[in-house]
Formats: sequence, C-alpha cells, structure tokens
Amino acid sequence: MSENEITETERLPTYTLAIAIEFLGTHYHGWQRQREVLGVQQALETAISKVANEPVEVIAAGRTDASVHASNMIAHFTTQAYRPTHNWLRGVNSLLPDDIALRWIQQMPADFHARFGAIARRYRYITLNQAQRPAILNHQVTHIYEPLDLAAMQLAAADIVGTHDFSSYRAAACQSNQPVRTVSHANLFAHGPFIVFDIQADGFLHHMVRNLMGTLYAIGRQELAPADFLNILNKKDRTIAPPTASGDGLYFINAYYPEHFQKLLPNAPLTPMWLNLPD
Repeated sequence: MSENEITETERLPTYTLAIAIEFLGTHYHGWQRQREVLGVQQALETAISKVANEPVEVIAAGRTDASVHASNMIAHFTTQAYRPTHNWLRGVNSLLPDDIALRWIQQMPADFHARFGAIARRYRYITLNQAQRPAILNHQVTHIYEPLDLAAMQLAAADIVGTHDFSSYRAAACQSNQPVRTVSHANLFAHGPFIVFDIQADGFLHHMVRNLMGTLYAIGRQELAPADFLNILNKKDRTIAPPTASGDGLYFINAYYPEHFQKLLPNAPLTPMWLNLPD
C-alpha cells in the first residue's frame, strides 16, 4: 500500500454503532469468541465483517454462558464502513444463522462502550412449572414438574435486593476481582404456568443468576426455608449452596447506560416476546 493510500484510509471517519441482538444460546458455548467451539460473538463478527468489508470486533454488555439466551443484548462495534441502517440490518441478518438476529442498529458517539459504559444489566429467568414437559419451548425455559411454593420463593427473592458479597453464588471459576454487587430489583412472580425471576444489578458474577435460582428452587421445593437464603449468602461459601440451575431458562434482556447515551438507544420489548410480559 502506498503512502497516499495509507493517508486516505486514515482520513476515513470511524463510526461507533450500537446494536441489539436476539439469540437462542442452545447451540453456542456462550457469548465469547473461543478457539475450538462456537460462541455468539464469533458468528456476529463474521457476518458484520462481511457487510463492512473489513474486520470488526463486537463488544457486548455481558458475557452469557453456554445455552443462555438473549432477547435484547446490547453491543457495539466500530467501523470505517458507512452503510444505511436498513442495509446493515438486512445484510447482517441475511448472513447470520437462524438463531441469531439483529433487532436494531444505532450510530452512537465515539465514547460509547457497551460493556464498560453500562451502569446496570438485567436478566429474566423463565421457569415452566407444570407436570407436562414442553416440546416447542424445549431449551427455552427450565421445566420443573413438581409444584413450587411461590410465596416462599418471593420472600427469599426480596432479600437479594441491596449490596451484598455474592461469594456463595458465584462459580468457582469466576474471574471477577471482587464479589460485591448491588441488586436494584429482584422480582419473582407467576405468569400463567410460568414463574419469572426478573433481576437487575450493576453487574453479575459468573453463574450468579443461575446459582441464585438454584437456591430459589430449593426453597420452592421446601428443601430450604426462605431465611436460608441469607444464611447461605452470609457464609460466603459456594460449597454450601444448592446446585446451579440450568442455563435453558436464562435470558439477558437489557443493559442500561447514563442518560445522555440511553436516550439515543431505541426502545424495544425486553422479554422473550412469546411470553408477552410488560417491560
């Protein structure tokens, strides 16, 4: 490449684009790009890079585990390629596998960062609580066949709100530097045959929501009392908590940003849309 060509390339504007992604995580080994197995990030970067005609790195607000889903994962990428919004959406979606799709794309200021700029993240865990196992919703919900004590689970969920050391509810392989997180809401409610656990915090530890749900299941089965949640939390010992719940029922549903960024992002339904919940 000549010096003139390098100069012209460097003069091209760089665009920062925020995207919202919907995906079923069943056939992926989590969000993150990996060498030997397929992650959602890799599939997205391959498709977006083809439309941009240049290598693109996609950075998400959160890192989901294997089999975990998203209905509104916020991410961003930077590129020197200009494309109208509808061209980005149609082009990228035409190249993505059927279980991943862009919901929207929005140009943002250069200092927007989907991961480090997020001030809160929100998940929903969906349980189908009925005797019969699902077929159409297989791997999209966690099926619990025995009746659960919803009132007891709700009492325990209320204790999750606030700032706590969640060492008892983090995976052994969690790489976070510190285990303290602030939970702004932890709502648990019935919606027809479904039990929905809606939780928002400033951040989440590895397996944190699934580990919390594992304890809530134990309380719902009356294997533990609601007060046992705080007893386990205060021990700061993962080995005394119940097993981790399945990833099948977990959805990343949104990330939130300071107001000057948030007002620029499109509003979209947050729940898995087949559940038809209010935001």
